[in-house]
Amino acid sequence: MKFYIATDHAGFALKSYVIDLLETRGHEVVDLGPGDDFRVDYPDFAKKCALKVVEDDGSFGILICGTGIGISVSANKVSGIRAALCHDAYTASMSRAHNDANILCFGERVVGKGVIESMIDAFCDTSFEGGRHKDRVNKIEGCQTGKID
Repeated sequence: MKFYIATDHAGFALKSYVIDLLETRGHEVVDLGPGDDFRVDYPDFAKKCALKVVEDDGSFGILICGTGIGISVSANKVSGIRAALCHDAYTASMSRAHNDANILCFGERVVGKGVIESMIDAFCDTSFEGGRHKDRVNKIEGCQTGKID
């Protein structure tokens, strides 16, 4: 799998750990920044990652900020993105299975490395179930375009 990863200053300390984890598991990773832990605005990096995921069909993203909330809200403003704020392996798995999530979000101040490892494994190992969930994903897309049935 190919992953784009970005953080803000509050998620920066975990970025190299996550990159190493993904690469060890054989995934391609593109680091979109920032390059240090100086204060930055998470919407800038959420947008950068979200646009790359939309442009690169079949790719995924990982976004990290302090809580994961702001960065996930920002990413979800980009049409075609289903960024899921996850806190454990179950929520990461369900984000893929039921919501066809294409960006995994979490907070550096909320989850530890062991949980992150299990979330990434669950996210990568789970496929979208389709079926009735596809109809719901289409409705999510309708929310972004204003075309809700």
